[in-house]
Amino acid sequence: MGLRSKDTAIDEIVASCSGDLRGAVRALLLINEHLEAELAKLYAAAADRSLVERGDHILH
Repeated sequence: MGLRSKDTAIDEIVASCSGDLRGAVRALLLINEHLEAELAKLYAAAADRSLVERGDHILH
């Protein structure tokens, strides 16, 4: 993503929060927490699948 695309994305995020920068940061933090939780679930699922298929906890 180029600088212009990032600037445009930032402008859109802030605009979606009615110009409230704190609200925009809060929204991004909440989205990040959600993505981290989803990633943890995926790692857990991959670890469980690996355990069943190969008898270890290796994810790579």
